[in-house]
Amino acid sequence: MSIRHGLLALLERGPRYGSQLRTEFESRTGSTWPLNVGQVYTTLARLERDGLVAPGGEDAAGHTLYAITDAGHQELCSWYERPVDRTNPPRDELSIKLAMAVGAPGVDIRAVIQSQRHATIRAMQDYTRLKAQALAAIESGKSQERDDVAWLLVVEQLIFQTEAEARWLDHSESRLVRLSVLAERGAPAPAPSTADRGTDPGPAPARAAGSTASATAQPSRGGLPHA
Repeated sequence: MSIRHGLLALLERGPRYGSQLRTEFESRTGSTWPLNVGQVYTTLARLERDGLVAPGGEDAAGHTLYAITDAGHQELCSWYERPVDRTNPPRDELSIKLAMAVGAPGVDIRAVIQSQRHATIRAMQDYTRLKAQALAAIESGKSQERDDVAWLLVVEQLIFQTEAEARWLDHSESRLVRLSVLAERGAPAPAPSTADRGTDPGPAPARAAGSTASATAQPSRGGLPHA
C-alpha cells in the first residue's frame, strides 16, 4: 500500500494534521493497514521535502495542518492513471515457506499446507463477516457511505485473495501427490502444461468440509483475522 499516495489523496479533500490523516486512512481502509502517528509524520516530512505538500497553518487546537500542492495534485493524478507495477511482486511468506519446505529434512509439507489451508479459510470467513457488516452499514443509510464503500472494496479484494490462496494450496498439494507417485515409480516428472505456465492452475481437488465454499455465507459481525 502506498502510504505516500494515500495521504496525498486524503489531503486533496482539504488540509489535515497528522493524527487526523491516520484516523481517516484507517477508516477508509477498515484498519487493514494500521498506521502510527510517527509513520504519518515521517511520510509528511518526505512529501514536504519533495514539494508535494506544504504546511497550511494551524487549526484552533494548535495542530499543524498540511495541504497538498499543485505538484502533489499532479503526482496524485499520475498515480491514479498509472497501473500498479507487477514486474517485481512483493515477497510472499507463504510461497517462500513452501519453497523451503520442499525436500527439507523432517518437514511434512502436506501438513504445512493443511495447517495453512485451515488458517486461510478462517480468514476468508472473517472477511466475509466484515463484508456483511460493510453492506449492512451502506444499506442502513446511517454510515459514512464513502468510507464504507471504500472498505467494502478493500475487504472484497481480501476475499478474492484468500480464495485464490486456498485454490493454490489445493493445487500445490495435488501437485506434490502426483510428483510423489511418479518418484516412487521412478518415472520422469511431466513437462509443465500450458495451464501450469499460465494463470490457471487447472481444476482444484475437492475440499473437505469447512472449505472455501463455507465462506460464501454472511455471518455476523466480527473482527479482522489474525491468522
